[in-house]
Amino acid sequence: MTDTASFFAQRLAHETDPSDVYAAQRAGEEFTLVDVRSDAAWAQGRISGAIHLPHATIAEQASAEIPLDSPVVVYCWGPGCNAGVKGALAFARLGYTVREMIGGYEYWVREGQPTEDSDGPLPRVFDPLTMVVR
Repeated sequence: MTDTASFFAQRLAHETDPSDVYAAQRAGEEFTLVDVRSDAAWAQGRISGAIHLPHATIAEQASAEIPLDSPVVVYCWGPGCNAGVKGALAFARLGYTVREMIGGYEYWVREGQPTEDSDGPLPRVFDPLTMVVR
């Protein structure tokens, strides 16, 4: 039982999800949300309030962009993408407190959370397969 509880506690210490990140944003919690996808993916759309640091550039650029004492949440495309894990590992190796947002951009969008591109806000769509739609 202790091993199981420890396993799930560790997951929660290192992972979060789109609804919890959105709630934290709305509550004014201090953290830096980082999109670790490619430039083309960022241009296509991103989470409102995120900054862009592709995972391969984190080791060289993170300290210039994000204070070391700022908690970081990273995301990539979705469950089929491991760039979020690569980004989280890069931040952890630099000494940041970091969590991966499981579900990534895909589930953020499917839950109807705010997104944008360089032209401004994108339409919000609520997917009944991921949430209760009222």
